[in-house]
Amino acid sequence: MRPTIIVLTFNSEETLGATLERARMVSDEIFAVDSGSRDSTVELARQAGATVVEHPFEHYGAQRNWAIDSLPVTGPWQLHLDADEWMDDRLVEAILALPEDPAHSGYFLPRYVRFLGRVLRHGGMSPTWHLRLFRTGSGRCEDRRYDQHFLLTGGTTAKLPGAMIDDNRMPLSEWTARHNRWADNEVAELAGEPAAARIKPDARGNPVERKRFLRDRYNRAPLFLRPFLLFAYRYFIRLGFLDGTEGFIFWVLQTFWFRFLVDAKIWEKRRLDAASSTGGK
Repeated sequence: MRPTIIVLTFNSEETLGATLERARMVSDEIFAVDSGSRDSTVELARQAGATVVEHPFEHYGAQRNWAIDSLPVTGPWQLHLDADEWMDDRLVEAILALPEDPAHSGYFLPRYVRFLGRVLRHGGMSPTWHLRLFRTGSGRCEDRRYDQHFLLTGGTTAKLPGAMIDDNRMPLSEWTARHNRWADNEVAELAGEPAAARIKPDARGNPVERKRFLRDRYNRAPLFLRPFLLFAYRYFIRLGFLDGTEGFIFWVLQTFWFRFLVDAKIWEKRRLDAASSTGGK
């Protein structure tokens, strides 16, 4: 198999080189969908043999679906990556070992987070599974503002071995700034009407359906209590403390600070909505 690879880029000069180096091992056709980079991202992508297409960014789901609908993809298979995600040797070998016309229509890839220079191996999120490799015409991305996943419109799925490393190199100031924006997106997502093309929560389904089931259960828990419980679960019960200082910082920020911030913004929105409905009294 030689899938067409589609990479979303924006100011990605630090990580794009490793991503494209690995991408070229499995693909003869690579597209970089850039959303206005101001560094050397576009030049690096072209030097690596990628076709660069620029498109304004709305949110990840919209950008991925625009790429699916608009790019002149010639291959029967597509592999979607972010600019900071690179495949290890085992995953590269697993993709190359697939026949041109395999039995399944989509494949879940295992993703690990590299945070502050350390690949996190514990906490119940190592790996997370993402449907990124699928037949052209069989995959779409959810129309969500946050936590978007691809879903298959037909056919069966399987898992591939190896690792896709989410090589997070941004400083903590940028990391927290992005998560602050994502908290706003999640609050807007929870308050809005769900779109039709969504992954259905299913405790017995594929990895993403099970994850969505657990997220649905989490969303039903009491505000402000659930971040404490989630941190305790990730850090102590699922052994997140084994990831050292880097893991401690990640689990505090990701599973407590970020989730607490979402709850605070939900509480704030509810109070403002209540005040608006009563005329500010």
